Amino acid sequence: MKILDKYLLKTFLITFATVFVILFFIFILQTVWLFISELAGKDLDLILIVKFLLFSMPRIIPLVLPLSVLLASIMTFGNLAENYEFAAMKSSGISLQRAMRILIVFIFVLSIVAFWFANNVIPYAEYKFVNFRKNIAQAKPAMAIAEGQFNDVGTYNIKVNKKSGENGNILTGVTIHEKSNNIGENKTVIKAKNGKLISNEKSSILKLVLNDGYYYQDVTPKKYEDRAKLPFVKAAFKKQIINIDLSELNKVDTDKESVNSTNGMLNVSELRYTLDSLNKNLDNEIISFSENINQRVGIKKIPIPVKTDIKKKQMPTDLLSLYTNKQKLDILKMASSNVTSNIYSIETTQKDLKDKQRDINKHLSALYEKFVIAFACFLMFFIGAPLGAIIRKGGLGLPIVFAVLIFITFHFINTFGKRLSQEGGMTPFMGSWMSSFILSPLAILLTYRATNDNGLINFDAITTPISLAFQKISERFFPAQNK
Repeated sequence: MKILDKYLLKTFLITFATVFVILFFIFILQTVWLFISELAGKDLDLILIVKFLLFSMPRIIPLVLPLSVLLASIMTFGNLAENYEFAAMKSSGISLQRAMRILIVFIFVLSIVAFWFANNVIPYAEYKFVNFRKNIAQAKPAMAIAEGQFNDVGTYNIKVNKKSGENGNILTGVTIHEKSNNIGENKTVIKAKNGKLISNEKSSILKLVLNDGYYYQDVTPKKYEDRAKLPFVKAAFKKQIINIDLSELNKVDTDKESVNSTNGMLNVSELRYTLDSLNKNLDNEIISFSENINQRVGIKKIPIPVKTDIKKKQMPTDLLSLYTNKQKLDILKMASSNVTSNIYSIETTQKDLKDKQRDINKHLSALYEKFVIAFACFLMFFIGAPLGAIIRKGGLGLPIVFAVLIFITFHFINTFGKRLSQEGGMTPFMGSWMSSFILSPLAILLTYRATNDNGLINFDAITTPISLAFQKISERFFPAQNK
């Protein structure tokens, strides 16, 4: 390795490491801010909090790594151009491509490491992170109840509008659905203005005290014809105590792992295997539904009094004329019932098929994202290096502005493409790679202009045609002055 290559690699590595650490710390703070409501005031020890942060760190890498490469490239080559080191290189016959050669090798190695990290470390960390959050929620019942959504706690689904108090045990706007083992049993909904969670470390019973509320209880009649009346029981209360048995919920091992179904927890081989199963399942569902709907569209045969002379006569145009009025009514009722049933079945199956296709699209996006992060490192380098050589500014001023604008554009297009592909607006391949396809021409253009020592924008190409146009207008309308 030549002295120039060592110098460029050392300069880039120092800048890259510094930028990476700073950005990583900023994104970690953002993660803490997002989950502060789950961590603060829940009596969690330091080891649990450190584990929580360690498992959440790898998911930040796909955001931090491309941005660090982009910013480090702009700053490194901007400093070289600002200090006229590029001018000295070019006077010695060293081109921009020659200066970038060693760094291209480094970025290639970094891309391989990024792919390995996305394929192995991130799925494992995501797997541990989701299970760790689940187990903390089970170990801390007050933490298991999140605001604004239904939460499974024992045999109840509990939703609260707001939590307050030192440990989040004061509840406001409580809605409870009591789960039933048998479908035919009564269903109970309890609503209360406020409540309080009372727990004891020595007891497996969580006491929920509700104030100023009422409950509804649906009653299922034994007779089918009475079900249309929708009978229910309603009662109000000033205070009600619900005891929730947490004997099973509290038997929690923080190393226990049970959740393993999200696409973010799978590597490439597992994603391909899962996608194969999901596609086969979808195809079988479509074939099964097609065969089922074809069998259901037929009208059941109604016995007709057959006469010997009917065979000799030509069949009438109106087949209903062969039946009595009562039989006609039965046929029309059956047809109406079949149509309604088929429409409902089609709509239900269509929604189910859309959900299955959305799940497939999510898995495909997760598969392509592992390759996108590797390519993004290359892309950001070939945008940042020539851009730094063109603007000739190092430090943390103008380079940060350009880096943030470019990365926000990349991240926005990437997020928009993934969401659109998951909803079926485009293929998952295009959704995942759309940001790379859009910014690749920018990388090619910047590299071409930096190689030919052109500025970021060629103002002469814009101003010259305008000047010529004004000159022609002046010569046409004011010929005397031009003479």
